[in-house]
Amino acid sequence: MIIPKETATVLVGDDEMEVRGYLEMALKCLGYSVELAQDGSEVLTCLQSSTAEISMVLLDITMPNCGVGILREIRRLADVPVIIISASSSAPDVATAIKNGAADVLSKPVDLDDLRRTVTRALTPKSGEVPVIARAAPLMGSFVGNSLLMQEIYASIAQIGWSEAPVLIQGETGSGKEVLARELHGQSPRSSKPLVKLNCAALPSELVESELFGYERGAFTGAFQKKAGMFEVADGGTILLDEIGDMDVRLQAKLLQVLQDQEFHRIGGKTAIKVNVRVMAATHCDLEKGIADGHFREDLYYRLNVINLQVPPLRERPEDILPLAEFILKKHAQNTHLVSISGKLREAMLLYRWPGNVRELENVMRRLLVLRDADLVADHLLMKVNRGAAPVVPAAEIHTVPKAPEAAASVLEVVARAKNKAEIEAILKALQATRWNRKQAAMLLQIDYKALLYKMKRLGVEEQADGFARTANSHSKTSVAAGGGD
Repeated sequence: MIIPKETATVLVGDDEMEVRGYLEMALKCLGYSVELAQDGSEVLTCLQSSTAEISMVLLDITMPNCGVGILREIRRLADVPVIIISASSSAPDVATAIKNGAADVLSKPVDLDDLRRTVTRALTPKSGEVPVIARAAPLMGSFVGNSLLMQEIYASIAQIGWSEAPVLIQGETGSGKEVLARELHGQSPRSSKPLVKLNCAALPSELVESELFGYERGAFTGAFQKKAGMFEVADGGTILLDEIGDMDVRLQAKLLQVLQDQEFHRIGGKTAIKVNVRVMAATHCDLEKGIADGHFREDLYYRLNVINLQVPPLRERPEDILPLAEFILKKHAQNTHLVSISGKLREAMLLYRWPGNVRELENVMRRLLVLRDADLVADHLLMKVNRGAAPVVPAAEIHTVPKAPEAAASVLEVVARAKNKAEIEAILKALQATRWNRKQAAMLLQIDYKALLYKMKRLGVEEQADGFARTANSHSKTSVAAGGGD
């Protein structure tokens, strides 16, 4: 028995936009649902986080971040057939792909009849087998933690997800905005329909327009066939406009029309196309400042900003750093042995500001799995702390640096002591200036209140500050008494 087409979703992984568009259209014409990925990493992320049940993968193993290793990883994550699509169809390539778990191989350009036969054959179980539509466990990496900030977001996901209102997600780069959007889509009545994502900053405005709205054959040079846009693909589902703050102002006007009327024209088209799409937008930009500067339309902002979610940066939820790190280590350890996070590394991770947020934390944990030396990773983080968060040095470069553990350790200890002394002095001065009001001191130091409390506890300033406060109060009372006796 063949898996029913209405329940089968095919994941297409190819870095060529035209090929993805062609395969998407062809598969939809054959009755399948489609999800798209443009590199190997996106394929794995989609398998882990997609709310649809992936039935099969069409994979170009020559695209970026891909290869036979990704094919093996797909087979490990999900029990689904994988069909390789490649411009190279030599016998050794075919044999290598089949040996590593591919169900079949298609040559580019892909013929429609070959595609239909190959997909049908791959989704037809062998005699005695039960058809399986696999779905990987949801990816919640950016939402691990028990901080109050994250608990507020947890509490709102179900309620916001089930609404049909547009959502604007704001937060720094790497903080988990896309993961939140996928969770909202998964909790919505549209979860069985596609979630289509477009990064507005990754393409020129002309390509963003053709990707969003599609085009008619002959609309411009190179438009050899009609192409459906992402709004058509997402009909009934959700579209995520990532980095909406970087969208061209001219395109913003056309997007506003779609939000208002739920219809648009393809490039070069005369017929209005009606769609039913929920729009989510994400950005790291300050859109209100963009409005003031004339880079973002005010009317579009209020259309998108029906529900606003702020994803906090990692430095504002330090209590989530270590649980997140443990989660990421387990996620990437796979068949290798887990590496424990040493006390020194824990302290370094809590001191570091994490400008790249969860994405940067994930990079550091992957480096730890490669180097398998927690103290070396800690030293590198501490050096960045002391020089103001300089760029991360790739793991390959760390190997080339000659080791001098004792000398390096002694220098780092001196630097750490000097830094601690300077921090203690700054904290005590701020407390004295604010009459020992810790919240006002945090504002004066321009750090989070909880971060100040953590630093005071770590540096032993808590007891010292209490002593100063008691002495100050005592002096104050003495002065008042003396004044009253005169």
